[in-house]
Amino acid sequence: MQKFLKFLIVYSFCFVVAIGYATQLGAQTKGVTQRLVVTGSSTVAPLVNEIARRFELAHPEVRIDVQTGGSSRGITEVRHSIAAIGMVSRALKPDEGDLRAFAIAQDGIGIIVHAGNPVAGLGRQQIADIYTGKITRWNALGGTDARITVVHKAEGRSTLELFLDYIQRKNSEIKPHVIIGDNAQGIKAVTGNPQAIGYVSIGAAEFEVRRGSPLRLLPLDGRAASVEAVRQGVFPLSRPLNLVTLGEPHGLARQFIEFARSPQVHDLVEAQYFVPVNAD
Repeated sequence: MQKFLKFLIVYSFCFVVAIGYATQLGAQTKGVTQRLVVTGSSTVAPLVNEIARRFELAHPEVRIDVQTGGSSRGITEVRHSIAAIGMVSRALKPDEGDLRAFAIAQDGIGIIVHAGNPVAGLGRQQIADIYTGKITRWNALGGTDARITVVHKAEGRSTLELFLDYIQRKNSEIKPHVIIGDNAQGIKAVTGNPQAIGYVSIGAAEFEVRRGSPLRLLPLDGRAASVEAVRQGVFPLSRPLNLVTLGEPHGLARQFIEFARSPQVHDLVEAQYFVPVNAD
């Protein structure tokens, strides 16, 4: 009998908790009548998350679900109508004519090393030689007599495609030691290893440097890797950060894209260390 009473008490408590959670969840979602799914580039996602929060404050009936996974995911899921908007951190290719791209910011791709690395800068050929295994030690570049740890992006990332195009190499030629996905993983890999080299969004890297991370952006082709160089249009490895749709956007998707390209969010763009764009 005592066991039965204990069971009833526990069951009643769980039931009350479940009802309370359901009530709270219902209160949180009450009034939400429209949802927008946005997927893709991990470079673009933090900015879009901030824009989405501001948009939701002005439109409490809307919820925007932002998911990462790379530019390829954004394109694929837009084409299959899984997502209304894709995030793509590069320009569209000739075979992507079924998509419309809307730039919300400009960014660059920078070569990063640990802050304690004494190497002053690298040329395009030196970077290519590092990534293809022809140069394996830092002392060949003016650094210490230590083996270089090559950090490389995973397939499906637009940063990878642009980097390979810059060094004019195929992915099959690259000899990496560490494969990473998003910018945060790349930055962690380099800050945690004084002998590592990687490449990430300049905006993401500058943001981490300002936070005190032991990280350094190397000049590229004699140009400082900085947001300001991207702003001036003189950095050799720049790219648009795009929102893409299948054909012309309509309804909520169009409304959100227009907001994301408006001066109303330029402060959010600059807070992420990207360069705002002026919508036509």
